[in-house]
Amino acid sequence: MKVGKRFKEALAKVDRLKRYTFEEAVALIKEIAKAKFNETLEIAVRLGVDPRHADQMVRGTVSLPSGTGRDVRVAVFAKGDKEKEALDAGADVVGAEDLAAKVQGGFLDFDKAVATPDLMGVVGRLGKILGPRGLMPNAKLGTVTFDVGAAVKDLKGGKIEFRVEKTGIIHAPVGRLSFTPQQLLINVAALMDALVRLKPAASKGAYIKAISMSSTMGPGLKVDPLLVKDLKSYLA
Repeated sequence: MKVGKRFKEALAKVDRLKRYTFEEAVALIKEIAKAKFNETLEIAVRLGVDPRHADQMVRGTVSLPSGTGRDVRVAVFAKGDKEKEALDAGADVVGAEDLAAKVQGGFLDFDKAVATPDLMGVVGRLGKILGPRGLMPNAKLGTVTFDVGAAVKDLKGGKIEFRVEKTGIIHAPVGRLSFTPQQLLINVAALMDALVRLKPAASKGAYIKAISMSSTMGPGLKVDPLLVKDLKSYLA
């Protein structure tokens, strides 16, 4: 694999054998990030679960206290008073059958979708379009609801979704590198707290098995999973 000069320079500053503290990892990642854009801090967590079994699936949402640093475009499938509620909350595009027709015609200029329960019959027909892109509204994730105003505000304010992959790993963005170290650590703490709370009863042995953190274009840093408990101080 061809490796760029910037990546090589960043990699030279990383101790591949060391397990960093969360604080050390955030500080070093901010130091070695040299991309010409505001990179995202990303975290990968390997869990002690087997996602092939339904009782070991880990999936959920968490509101990052410091936000994501991204401008999240939200589409809402609603009508009547709920349409106005969504627009007042900041939704980027709102509609019912007309919005569904636009999506079928190729319109996908949004990052998240919310729907009221009475319109899921219409939205359900878009499953083959929205599903593979991770855009399908889901009641378990709070995106199928009559409280569309709160759902839009949550998504705009920093609510993210996460789901364990087949390999037992969860990937998630936890803010931009322009954030302060404190803001990033608070977000990391919120995500890890959510993961710990979702530990399946069927998971045996070590649950948080490995953690890696990196910037969008940077090398990964191993973080000591035993230090997850210490993150609670950031949520006090």
